[in-house]
This record gives sequence, structure tokens and C-alpha cells, in this order.
Amino acid sequence: MQGRVLIVAGSDSGGGAGIQADTKTVTALQGFAMTAITALTAQNTCGVHGVHPVPGDFIRQQIQVCMTDIGADVVKIGMLGDAPTIETVAQALEDFAPDVPLVVDPVMVAKGGHPLLAREAVTALKGRLITRATVITPNLPEAETLLGREVRTLKDMEAAADDLLALGPKAVLLKGGHLAAEEKLVDLLITAEGVTRFESGRVATTSTHGTGCTLASAVATGLAQGRDLTSAVSRAREYVLGAIRTAPGYGQGHGPLDHAHTVRPFERL
Repeated sequence: MQGRVLIVAGSDSGGGAGIQADTKTVTALQGFAMTAITALTAQNTCGVHGVHPVPGDFIRQQIQVCMTDIGADVVKIGMLGDAPTIETVAQALEDFAPDVPLVVDPVMVAKGGHPLLAREAVTALKGRLITRATVITPNLPEAETLLGREVRTLKDMEAAADDLLALGPKAVLLKGGHLAAEEKLVDLLITAEGVTRFESGRVATTSTHGTGCTLASAVATGLAQGRDLTSAVSRAREYVLGAIRTAPGYGQGHGPLDHAHTVRPFERL
């Protein structure tokens, strides 16, 4: 086990996304996962049926006790919900993890369409967390919200990646899964040094719940284990692709991934 990842995100009762997907991912990649839960959701493959926010002082306490005892090599941010929670998390990180690399997945809408970030919180997200992020991992709808314009083509993606980088993060991993017109799945990793393009074949499946959470946590684990960003992204994409291909097919909606596809069965002596 190598690489300590503190995950600040919401809980998914259905186990496919959020904290549950994050901890499975970090563990399956042989890292050590800790959590600061920001919200409880009543959720399954068909959608989000309820959200119960966690009080800010308890979110801060979770971050504090993890950082002052175990410490973290990377912090991964997922669902935050609203501006006060963003402020709480940002201040806690400044107080207890000021120099720890930060992977920000700007979670805004659940797979089934339920909003997970208040519209008025977008400014706080940009000003308090995206500006200090090591890498942000938006999908195209999230990029559109952050930039206030449509991102519908590969050319739009290339322009959007530059503008997202201008918001202040050190790097942007812009995910192209929503470009249905593209035959291949294209993701762009952009830094001040340039753009790296990742391509893979699409998988015809409805088992895509939690792919964003999973990818961001896989990237965070790679960074926590000492990989450079390009290597961390490359392995993370391979891991997610394998998890989609071997998905168990559970549920009546967008099903979960097979986060354990890297894990060898325990053999009794």
C-alpha cells in the first residue's frame, strides 16, 4: 500500500459514485483512502432521491483529524454542494493541508440529472479551490458551466481547455465523453507546457455511473504514489476503461463500474 489520499466528497448510498467509488478506486490501485464526507445522498442507479448536507464544522473536523494524524499526499475534492461548504473546505485545507496537491473534480450534476452544486456556488468553487488545484477534471457540461458557454465539438474542447487553465489550476484534464458525435473517446490534458491528447474506443454500455469520481480518484492515487501527471492520467484512464468493460450490470439505470477488476481473489492456504 502506497500513497495517502484524503477524499472530500459526498456519499452515494448506491455505492457507484461519490465517496464509495473513490475509496474503492484508491484501494484497488493500492493506495490508502481517507474521507471527509460533505453530504449524504439517497441514491441508486436511477438517480438521486434525497440529499442531507453535513454540517460545516464536522466537515472541517474530519479534515483536521485526518491531516494532523495520518497526513495526505494528495487531497481529492468531489461533491461540495454549496458555497458555505466550499468555503469551509477551502479554509480547512489552508489550515491543515496548505502544501498538499489538490485534485478537483467539479461535481455539478449527477448522472441522472439531479443538481449537486448550487448555481450560486460556481463562483466560490472557481475562486477558492480551482485557483489552487494541481489539476481539475471537468466533463463538458461542467466546463460549460465554469466558462459560461457551450462546448460541443473537439475544436470547442481545445479552446475550452485553454480558458479553463486560465482560471488558475496548474493543469486541466477535460473529459470528452459527452461528444457523442466523436467515434473515439478523446480527453485533453493541458498544462503550461502544452496539450496531451488521450484517445480510446467507446464501450457500448449503460454502466457509467461514477466514472468521473473514479477517474479523478485514480489520478489522485497516481500522484500520491509519485507518478507524474501524464502517467497518472494514463493509468487512471486504463483503470476506468477496465472497470467499465467488466461492469456487473447491476440496477435499472446507469449501473456501477467494477472497481475491483484489478484485485486478485484471496486464496486460502
